[in-house]
Amino acid sequence: MRLTRRYRFSAAHRLNSPALTDAENDETYGKCNNPYGHGHNYVLEVTVEGPVDPISGRVTAPPLLDEFVVKEIVSRYDHRNLNEEVNELAGVVPTTEVVSEAIYKRLHAHWPETLPALARVRVWETRNNIFEVTKEPV
Repeated sequence: MRLTRRYRFSAAHRLNSPALTDAENDETYGKCNNPYGHGHNYVLEVTVEGPVDPISGRVTAPPLLDEFVVKEIVSRYDHRNLNEEVNELAGVVPTTEVVSEAIYKRLHAHWPETLPALARVRVWETRNNIFEVTKEPV
């Protein structure tokens, strides 16, 4: 059985690679390379999987998952500049692909034994751009 919970956070970032020229950054990232950055209202989905408990009829208690995800991710990312204020994103271009992997890695590294297995992290950057991680990234 899988359970997916949704969380929201707002954050800013600038997509700009020091390995690229100004022209290459403009071509690669377009308006996302704005020197002042830009923001998104992200939607984070965290999916867990495991057996349904025969007594409670649930795969887990949602408040337990909520407490963990808010502590590890939402409180760290909400209303932050991802380029400058989130340690796990220091020195990388914080594309939503990179952000999704960083979120998965952080959750996976701190995952409590009291929760069923982490199955998936999905990050909605916009209604058209959705990124998903289903196993620990390399």
